[in-house]
Amino acid sequence: MNKPAHVRWCNKILILQVYVQARAGRDELGGWHERGLKIRLKSPPVDGQANKHLLKFLSKLFKVAISNIRLLKGETSRQKTLAIERPATIPNWLATIKT
Repeated sequence: MNKPAHVRWCNKILILQVYVQARAGRDELGGWHERGLKIRLKSPPVDGQANKHLLKFLSKLFKVAISNIRLLKGETSRQKTLAIERPATIPNWLATIKT
């Protein structure tokens, strides 16, 4: 995976654009989509459930508290922009991206 246009650093904050597919068979990364990192989630997109599930998924992936992740754009959209403050772990596929 290497699509730096959807990932950037602002000091110690990782800005990540994602494309969410709700009601998937399992929670997983789906590679790069033209609109961002594709993330498949089991949760339905009803009453903010998918957003909550997304934050939980990302908190495990980056080993940060859910409170360290903010949804900047796209609350009701599949395309979202998130800010992850001081991620404790950077996945290998992301560590190689220099932006």
